[in-house]
Amino acid sequence: MPIAPHPPETWIRPTAAGLYCEPGDFYIDPQQPVSRAVITHAHGDHARAGNAQVLATPETLAIMQTRYGGDAGGSLQPLGYGERLRVGGTEIRLAPAGHILGSAQIVLDFHGVRVVVSGDYKRRADPTCTPFEPVCADLFVTEATFGLPVFHHPPAAAEIDKLLHSLRLFPDRCHLVGVYALGKCQRVLALLRQAGYDEPIYLHGALLALTRLYEAFGIALGAVLPASGVTRDSLKGRIVLAPPSAFAEPCSRRLPDPVVAQASGWMRIRQRAKASGVELPLVISDHADWDELNMTLDEVAAGEVWVTHGREEALVYYANKRGYRARALTLIGFEEEE
Repeated sequence: MPIAPHPPETWIRPTAAGLYCEPGDFYIDPQQPVSRAVITHAHGDHARAGNAQVLATPETLAIMQTRYGGDAGGSLQPLGYGERLRVGGTEIRLAPAGHILGSAQIVLDFHGVRVVVSGDYKRRADPTCTPFEPVCADLFVTEATFGLPVFHHPPAAAEIDKLLHSLRLFPDRCHLVGVYALGKCQRVLALLRQAGYDEPIYLHGALLALTRLYEAFGIALGAVLPASGVTRDSLKGRIVLAPPSAFAEPCSRRLPDPVVAQASGWMRIRQRAKASGVELPLVISDHADWDELNMTLDEVAAGEVWVTHGREEALVYYANKRGYRARALTLIGFEEEE
């Protein structure tokens, strides 16, 4: 096979600020303010405030504006899925990543060479976002949050069934479910509605703004009500969603004998659930598991793979063993938001 005239490592590279595309003069998910940023999705460890110019999907920009207000960026340029934009010598396209609303893979074409930067992604069906689209590439930069063979996510519907079964078992107890404000909250709401649960669901105040934004984008989540100002007895037999950080707040301690649950891929690790005081762990992940990571490598069919955002070593080892040219790409600043 002839060597490409512009191999990826000559025009895209990791820097202290983030992954830098030289011919386009922009950074992907920069970790500090830069002049030009292309953002994969709106979780805070990927979408920082203060960049001069920001390119992302319309949904991601709307979430950033909701979170950061005027600090979302000096100028905001929306690019829908499948649309193409030339920046310098690079053509940019955004492909669905299936992680949260508006999440995108960054597809870069430069002189016949294609690089796909996945951002965070999942391969399971999710009624709150567009499903992942495999894009063939010469270089695939993939996340590896759950990049260990121990991680095999169960069906999300089965985890929701556990929650509803517990609700039937303990009709006088409130079920307090820990969810992150962006993505997980709205997905759990949608899964509950898919399972036939049509009662009002109560939300911690930190979850309300983004849930309303999802609804503004046409995602039906059913009746949701603020949990504040509600009497203790009226929350018996009800579901309350809150950030995990809110478990220790006084308002949580006023709930009627709560069953504490948490929805996260990390709930696969029993010690982690126990240490967090979680009585009902719900293994619902917004990232690809081990099998799905490897399936995605095969579908993208990139000769070269850079692995980042998680358990790089295991996936790098296994990808090399399977014939890929893989290496770890350690980028600082990314967290385990799940």
